Amino acid sequence: MGNPMPSSPREPRRYNSFLKYSSLGIQLLATIAISGYCGYWLDKKLEMRFPVFLLCFIFIGFAGSMFKLYRDINKE
Repeated sequence: MGNPMPSSPREPRRYNSFLKYSSLGIQLLATIAISGYCGYWLDKKLEMRFPVFLLCFIFIGFAGSMFKLYRDINKE
């Protein structure tokens, strides 16, 4: 038969917005985790006493993620 209740045109937009912002959070966490792991690996590989690369990579990953978050939010 047919769909008894027509869907409103705003409903897909609401879900798209939710998916977009939830994916931004996942990207933020993934970027920081991957950059942290790379920094940790590089510190261990070079036998550094202080985790210089770990801290630098985490900072760069966080700054890049915040910049992307800022650009994506202001795109609308």
